[in-house]
Amino acid sequence: MDYALIIEKFVLVVILFLISLGIAAYSTYFERKLAAWIQDRVGPDRAGPFGILQPIADGVKMFLKEDFIPQNADKWLFIIGPGISMFTALITSAIIPWGPDITLFGRTISLQVTDFNIGVLYMFGVVSIGVYGIMLGGWASNNKYSLFGAIRASSQMISYELAMGISLITIVLMSGSLSLTDIVNKQHGMDWNIWYQPVAFLVFFICSLAETNRAPFDLPECESELIGGYHTEYSSMKLGLFLFSEYVAMFISSALIAMLFFGGFNFPGMDSFSGNTLAILGVLAFFTKIFFFIFVFMWIRWTIPRFRFDQLMHLGWKTLIPIAIINMLITGLVIAFNEGWF
Repeated sequence: MDYALIIEKFVLVVILFLISLGIAAYSTYFERKLAAWIQDRVGPDRAGPFGILQPIADGVKMFLKEDFIPQNADKWLFIIGPGISMFTALITSAIIPWGPDITLFGRTISLQVTDFNIGVLYMFGVVSIGVYGIMLGGWASNNKYSLFGAIRASSQMISYELAMGISLITIVLMSGSLSLTDIVNKQHGMDWNIWYQPVAFLVFFICSLAETNRAPFDLPECESELIGGYHTEYSSMKLGLFLFSEYVAMFISSALIAMLFFGGFNFPGMDSFSGNTLAILGVLAFFTKIFFFIFVFMWIRWTIPRFRFDQLMHLGWKTLIPIAIINMLITGLVIAFNEGWF
């Protein structure tokens, strides 16, 4: 047994866990600052210089608040719900290649926890499980507003997963592999998939907004109709897990968008570098793309008004799915023609 490899993977998992939580925590800060800038306000400015300690204050508040469980709630499912949401949001990062291999202490270390040859299927399997956290939390609360929010979330996620999956088939067709590592390696330099599949990118991006329950697709938790939606009855860190999982999911979704359509850790002029320099620059390029898409997620939230539920379902079933299917068929025909099948 290669104990050094086990230690490497364990350390990488811990680092990814801390990075995901750190980015999720400070995404709340930057979103509030961005919203304040858009609305000509100041935003957080009391906890530390420029309010930079606000996420820490919010975390402490969440831990110290009363942990309340409704009398008629299903206690165990009520507790499990937030855990499932957080777990599924975090575990997707295990198959993402964060950068080229790096050499440390005489060993070549892969900046990927594991490389499944069916990484795309794993990704969709984990994403599809995420809806159970919201559904269990809403149903176990024994509150009609929570249940309405959970039903909305489940129908929304199922609907948009279809369009997302169909749009991703075009990337699999072009790459000839279900491995995320192979998909990234096919986009060497600036040969990114976005140049060939702008329609698939647009569909995938819209579906990512819906999958993460971000505005304008935040109907499962819209306070104007459902008080707080599926997490109405939650308090303390259980509520914190639901809220944190949304920001972790936004971070992972941004990473997937950057990886599938914008080359991941590939960047222009990368052939001029090698070794650890290439690895470091690749990681920096990847995170630059991720932070850009996180910014776009936040920008959209404070710019576009919320859909009605019928508009949301109409967009998913009658617009995005047909567009994704047509794009997939055209991609398949072009690939078949180029390979001389006709």
